[in-house]
Formats: sequence, C-alpha cells, structure tokens
Amino acid sequence: MNLVPVNIDTILIGQPLPCPLRDQSGVLLAGKGFQVDSRAVLEAMVGKRDLIYIDADQSDNFRRGYVNRINNLVLEDRVLGQIAQVQVSPYDAKRDQVELELSDTPDWIALQTLAHAALRDSNGESFLPRLLRLQTELEQHALLNADGTLFALIQLASVEIQHYSATHAMLVCAICSIAARDVLHWSPAERNVLGSAALTMNISMTELQDRLVTQKEPLSEHQRQRIASHAARSVDMLQQMGVTDPLWLEAVLHHNLKVPGALAPRSPGQRLARLIQRVDMFAARLSPRVARSPEAPGAAMQSCYFDENRQIDEAGAALIKAVGIYSPGTYVKLATQEIAVVIRRGKNTTMPQVAVLINRHGMPTGEPIARDTRLADYRIVASVPFRDIKVNLSLERILALARPAASHRP
Repeated sequence: MNLVPVNIDTILIGQPLPCPLRDQSGVLLAGKGFQVDSRAVLEAMVGKRDLIYIDADQSDNFRRGYVNRINNLVLEDRVLGQIAQVQVSPYDAKRDQVELELSDTPDWIALQTLAHAALRDSNGESFLPRLLRLQTELEQHALLNADGTLFALIQLASVEIQHYSATHAMLVCAICSIAARDVLHWSPAERNVLGSAALTMNISMTELQDRLVTQKEPLSEHQRQRIASHAARSVDMLQQMGVTDPLWLEAVLHHNLKVPGALAPRSPGQRLARLIQRVDMFAARLSPRVARSPEAPGAAMQSCYFDENRQIDEAGAALIKAVGIYSPGTYVKLATQEIAVVIRRGKNTTMPQVAVLINRHGMPTGEPIARDTRLADYRIVASVPFRDIKVNLSLERILALARPAASHRP
C-alpha cells in the first residue's frame, strides 16, 4: 500500500470523506464517506497525530474535494479570510518532508486557487503557513519536472485573465527557482527567500492587478500612484503579517527598480530583486490583457536579455538559459511548416523538443506528434503567437510528453 501524508487541518468538518483515512501503518481510521461532524470528533479519531495518511491513488479525489469546497465558498460569497482558512496539501507542509510522485499530474487549477486566496489573506496566522505550502509544492514541481511546470504555468499565463495575479506570481516563482538553481547556482537558503519574495512582491496590489487586466481605459492617476508605491506597501503588509526576514523584505522592496549592472556588486536582497524584476517583466509580457494581446515569446525574451543601457543583462541571460529562447508551453513553426508546442527544453536554448499540433496543411493532427528540433528537417523557423493557435490543447496529454524519463529524474 502506497500512502501519502495529509495534515489533519485539511479534513473538512461536516463533509463526507472523499477517501479512507489511515494511520502510518495503514490501519483504517475512517472509511470513505464518513462525516466528521466536529473538530472534537476529528481529534478523538486521530489522537495526537499531526498527520494521517491516504492511499496515493486516492490523492486526486482528496484534492478535488478541496477545490470543490473552495468553489462553493466563493459561490456563497464568503469573506476571503474564511476561504483562506481552508487548507490542503496531500503532502506534509514541512518543506523537507514534501515528496511528490511524478506519476501524478499536478493539479494546477487547485494550486492557482490556493495562490488566488493566499494573496488576498491578511491574517498572518493563516497566510504564512499557506504561503509555505504553496511555495513548497511549486518548488518541488520545478525540481522534479521543470519542463512540465514551465509548460503548465506558461499555458495558464497565456490565457488566464480571471486569476491573473495568482498565475503571474506562480510563474515568476517557478522561473526564478529554476534560474537560481540551475544557472546562477545560488544556495538553497537564497532560493527559499527568492521564492517567497517572488510570490509576494505584488501582494499590496493583487486586486488592482486583477482589475487592470480587464480594463480598457488608460490608467487613472490614482492607479498610477498605487502601482508606483506598491513595493513599499507590500513590505508594510508583509511586516504586519509577521514577516521579519530582512532579505525577503529587501527583495520585495527593490523588485520593481530598473537599475542596470552586474549582480555581484549588489546587496544580497537587491541581487534577488534584479532576477525577480527580469522574470516579472518576461511573464507580464506573455500574459493577455483586454486592451492588448500577449507578446510573442521571442520578443518578451529579448526585452529581458538587454538591460536599460542595451547591454546584456546578467539576470536576463540567466532567465533565458534557464527556460530557453523557446520555453515550454510556447508555440513555434517548423521548417516543415508544421505548428508545434514546445514540450521540453534542449541543451541548446534554440533547439527544444516539440509536439506538432497542426500539420503542414493547416489541419489539427488529433494526436500530438513529437519532433526533435536539433534535426535540420524540423528546425524552428519562427515563433507563433498564442492568439494564432485555434486548436484545443489537452494539457494532460501534452504534460505526459513533457514528463522526464525515470533515468533523468533528480
């Protein structure tokens, strides 16, 4: 029996259990459908355990039950603080104990919902633990399957308007994590703070961000002032919710500064801030607005690669080395005139592996067809804007192609 741990706080009071609960040895504590009517009943059932366990093959049901509960709270117009109290992870919240199975496709919609609620939570007692859960799972996915993580988040960012701020924060966090680990070789402690800062850099204007993506009118003077002051206000909010890490706060404070130059001479917090600023710019340009279409990935990359003085930017170069000129989740035209989606980065940033979605005659292929762009016949000749793709993309099917072989897992 393959068991995965869940925190007892994720059990929904007054709701039927979506799967059986067991102890560490696999002994049944409660069957599927059993309803826990009160916290006292739950505590009596599990004893002094902080964790209980579920079958790994039932974890999707467990997560889906949580997402349904969140959706119901939103439909009932509950206050955000109450929604923020609903917490879930099929894995322990402690960072070093989180273990994800690559055979399970991450529930990106559930993570997006978690991020959406977390960034609106002003209660430090619930905000900080929930942010840790979100960040831990994101970083684990980025570690175990970076290509699949990039693919899913870039696809979400290219079409998402309703939860823009949450999707944007997740994408920036994931890219920063990959670039800091694989290219800049920053320490785990620095990467931990980097992820926290990336997720919370815009926390003071989360609602404004979501409103602006649907706004057709030019920015008002009040909105301009809110944007200009958001970094300092984000620091104030984080401090009020219990954040004391000076590196985290410094990175958030300076993440919007546009100061060219190498990373080494900067303070530790400003080094993190510069990488966040470059990735923030890239992710924002990929995302749609009601008033404009997203930029082509190549153009978005170029804007990050050169600094304010039109020199190569060290942080921008690290971004490109990390995700590639053609990053997973973006679309390209091949020399065969086929249209493909990038599924895996290559050793060369311009030669990723792709899956063809539209044949040379402009017809959908039905099933994605893998191509290796290192081969001359399948070389990439152009980027293709997201808006030009008219086929329905099966995220699960494509992510299966992006999943690394067992021999290549960390």
